[in-house]
Amino acid sequence: MQDFLAPTAFVDSAAPNVVEFAQRVAGAEADPVARAVRLYYAVRDDLVYTPYCDFQSPDTFRASAVLARGSGFCVGKAAVLAAVARAAGIPARVGFADVRNHLCTPRLRALVGGDVFYYHGYTELAPDGRWVKVTPAFDRVLCDKFEVRPLEFDGRADSLFHPYDRSGRLHMEYLRDRGAYADVPMSDIVATFAREYPRLMEAGAPAAVTQFRKEAGR
Repeated sequence: MQDFLAPTAFVDSAAPNVVEFAQRVAGAEADPVARAVRLYYAVRDDLVYTPYCDFQSPDTFRASAVLARGSGFCVGKAAVLAAVARAAGIPARVGFADVRNHLCTPRLRALVGGDVFYYHGYTELAPDGRWVKVTPAFDRVLCDKFEVRPLEFDGRADSLFHPYDRSGRLHMEYLRDRGAYADVPMSDIVATFAREYPRLMEAGAPAAVTQFRKEAGR
């Protein structure tokens, strides 16, 4: 487990703002499972989810930079949760899967060229010595806009995207598990995005942080 407690290039758990966040959110909690739960909800809801990022920039994937910016996409938020967990003494790693998002907005669908999203990022935590998967990507406000249930986490069971929204429409479908890593494999992700999403990569970060929320609300 030691490999999943040490800081890495993107899961930079020794960064001052990462350490401060972990201490402020969970420093007073003695139970590691309860610490993991507190950190999950803070990362999920305090950081705005946006898929409109500069994917060529390492700071899009680096936990301390995402935390400082207050927003990020699924991989960036997964790196933040892994980093603050490590800073709180909880083994953590970043996991990836290819998914089909049936509720993708028209603007994002046009940039991506479909509804399949490669290298969707989540986090794996081991607060009690056993790995559990948890997904901090979609904040509560965004879930309300999309009319999907926010993902809850009890620290002991996997917390992955719901297959259906509140009204029974198809939401998220897992297509391929890409495994878990001690650090974010940025070069592999960028190469895949460049091949599969040329329009998204060319766009850079042309939208406001809350643009995706506005799209979801429509």
